[in-house]
Amino acid sequence: MTDKKGTGEPDSGRSPDGSQVPGGPQAGDTRSSGVQRNLKTRHVSMIALGGCIGTGLFMTSGSTIAQAGPGGGLVAYLAMGIMVYFLMTSLGELATNLPISGSFAAYNARYVDPALGFAMGWNYWLNWAITVAVDISTAALLIQFWLPDTPGWIWSLIVLVAIFLINALTVSAFGETEFWLSLIKVVTVIVFLVIGFAMIFGIMYHPAVGFKNFTYKEAPFVGGIPAILSVFLIAGFSFQGTELIGVTAGESKDPGKAVPKAIKDVFWRILIFYILSIFVIAALIPYTSPNLLSAADGDIAMSPFTLVFQRAGLASAASVMNAIVLTAVLSAANSGTYASTRMLYALAKDHYAPKIFERTTRHGIPLAALAATAFVSLATFASSIFGQKIYLWLVAASGLTGFIAWIGIALSHYRFRRAFTLQGHKVSELKYHAKLFPLGPILALVLCLVVIAGQNLEAFATWNWQEIGVTYISVPLVLVLYFGYKIKNHTKIIPLKDIDVSPADSGTE
Repeated sequence: MTDKKGTGEPDSGRSPDGSQVPGGPQAGDTRSSGVQRNLKTRHVSMIALGGCIGTGLFMTSGSTIAQAGPGGGLVAYLAMGIMVYFLMTSLGELATNLPISGSFAAYNARYVDPALGFAMGWNYWLNWAITVAVDISTAALLIQFWLPDTPGWIWSLIVLVAIFLINALTVSAFGETEFWLSLIKVVTVIVFLVIGFAMIFGIMYHPAVGFKNFTYKEAPFVGGIPAILSVFLIAGFSFQGTELIGVTAGESKDPGKAVPKAIKDVFWRILIFYILSIFVIAALIPYTSPNLLSAADGDIAMSPFTLVFQRAGLASAASVMNAIVLTAVLSAANSGTYASTRMLYALAKDHYAPKIFERTTRHGIPLAALAATAFVSLATFASSIFGQKIYLWLVAASGLTGFIAWIGIALSHYRFRRAFTLQGHKVSELKYHAKLFPLGPILALVLCLVVIAGQNLEAFATWNWQEIGVTYISVPLVLVLYFGYKIKNHTKIIPLKDIDVSPADSGTE
């Protein structure tokens, strides 16, 4: 059952020249053809970008301004954006050296401890499977904006079936779908920024709005440092999904080129899209507006984007933004299904899950893993109808998983680079190397721990055990998986001198 070496073997895709990737099935092994490297560079770049542009930007970004003022909101998003960039450069160094599906679990097992790979892999899979259920429920609510008299569960099932079929065809079908869904979001943000700045400077709105909201009442900083720290949580959740770069590397035609380009592009686009969007929202809507908090509660009519478009004269702004947010939710469900399927596939490859999940179709789709993911999503969705309390606990169990995965990435990169240099290698040997090591992984590790610890400090102040349990349940879940596997299989943290830092022969040149 256990992978004794804990090395997280590369998956069984083929390199562009048709050679077999190490760790894949040997000649004559017909049980699995392995995943296929059919994602183009534009797919990987747009998937990475689309993963961090979603409802967090369209709906909840305004609440950071309401809580910490325009200056506080900008500082929180800028700090979290820098941290995410460092985290992605860490992942980029790992993914170009060893491009495999389900990369986080494999890197944790290979560079830290097999038990950590087991715990992180299963936790990440469960997180996305549950999140897909949340997404299809949200999609139904958005569709009911236009069709209020139709039952929501029908729309949820239709969305789930559609997402399943897209992921069951080919990886390029997934990539192409995600490319266009993400492109819609990107275009929306660009149009928003153009209109927003035109209103600020009086080009299409008279008189010019200007920057008076940045000095309105207690602005720009409201509530000081505690308020900024509190909105770190919102900003952090907005960036969840950027780690999909690591998952897609295993099926990229040229990960050595695609992954660094995606990371470089994501940094600038995060800076442009998030920071400028927050700036425009802060300039056009005062931080005291109750609409900013109403949007965070899911009221599409109160979305900062909707309010700005309405102010610019777009009569159907609410309907248009509802369609855009629906696109974002469908994109999240699509990429979430892909990520969880590939993680379960990777767990099976590393002998952490039943071997049936390792099998793929002739098109390189892990169909059994996809079916298991869809089943968990369906079961979670059903619990929202028949057992609301169970559903809330399931959703809570997935709440912090993204930050926990980020901790695993930072820890894996820190140990990989230390082992790499300790064993006599030079950084110049790497196809891509993260900047400012070891600052990047250490900063990411510290900020993720701060965000996790600060999720619900009020619950600790009053010792509300139910609130504490709902908020932090994903933390003990990972610890149980980690120590359970560790005790059963007697694994140890791998000494730096024994870590296998060799690259995969995966056609990344």
